Amino acid sequence: MMDFPLTLDHLLDRAARIFPRVELVSQLPDKSKRRHGYADLRRRARGLAKGLLDAGLQPGQRVATLMWNHHAHLESYFGVPIAGGVYHTLNLRLSPTDLGWITRHAEDRFVIVDDVLLGLLATFRDQAPFERVFVVRLTDAPLPEGTSDYESLIAEVDDDWRGPVLGENDGAGMCYTSGTTGRPKGVIYSHRALILHSFASAMTDSLELSQRDTLVPMVPMFHANCWGLPFTATLVGAKQVFPGPHLDPTSLLDLYASERATVSAGVPTVWLGIQALLEQNPGRWPLEPGMRMIVGGSAAPESMIRAMDQLGLRVIHAWGMTETSPLGTVAQLKATMRDASEDEQYRVRASQGVPVPFVDI
Repeated sequence: MMDFPLTLDHLLDRAARIFPRVELVSQLPDKSKRRHGYADLRRRARGLAKGLLDAGLQPGQRVATLMWNHHAHLESYFGVPIAGGVYHTLNLRLSPTDLGWITRHAEDRFVIVDDVLLGLLATFRDQAPFERVFVVRLTDAPLPEGTSDYESLIAEVDDDWRGPVLGENDGAGMCYTSGTTGRPKGVIYSHRALILHSFASAMTDSLELSQRDTLVPMVPMFHANCWGLPFTATLVGAKQVFPGPHLDPTSLLDLYASERATVSAGVPTVWLGIQALLEQNPGRWPLEPGMRMIVGGSAAPESMIRAMDQLGLRVIHAWGMTETSPLGTVAQLKATMRDASEDEQYRVRASQGVPVPFVDI
């Protein structure tokens, strides 16, 4: 193997070179769609990196994101670290008080925000340390005074442009965990951690992602790094379809059917709503046979796993924490379980499973 540091630019370069036209689809607030490819992602992420450097970003400084799941959020996942900075995903479901405290504690210098979330930003803006606000325009709403258009931040770059030299142990991303007592706790992910996590989660005995997949990550990109799935999908060159703010079961099923999703990820509450709709409307949504549903955030009921099997869909039960990047364990059946009873197999599939590579428990 070639000797180079495990940094995110290599992940992006490979995807753009080998899978340049594999689609990255973003569903907008009005349910129209924008389509890019991995070559576009590389060009725009590198342009974002140069734009941030031109704006004065220094190594290790934080850039907050306040966004739904879409193309610009994915660009931030790569562009900010390529600039030598640390992207910091803000959980838009937290209170304004917590959001203000988190941004001050993280010392976020800039923020990239959806125009549809400017109202939320206004609730804690006076508590936050942001020097500049860059707005991703998903609607035709005018830019508020004192903000800048995100598109104007993306600079023109050519293939010869090089950002700062990155180290694999440099910080790349940051999330705060609110599942704790007291104030939320910050976790910084290194480039190395994110790439090793991607290798571990892509494995057949983990989350099984490959270039043949179409991934719909309904888990928010501000929730524990979107479970690392955007990086894993980029590693393998999978098609990625981002639902934007439309996370109700009907909208998700419409998206699964129209984009021929093969794998999605989210919490049991949403999956239970999807299960109910599928049982009530047989044949309405022509889903891909054997579509995989990665379930985390809380325990998946065994009854749901059995019901999804009856619907021709397969649950992959996983567990993790913000502090583990976040995948920790996956409940895949071992080869020794082939002759086990059906009840025993379901019991194991509903358990927390075994640790993935590079995680010791």
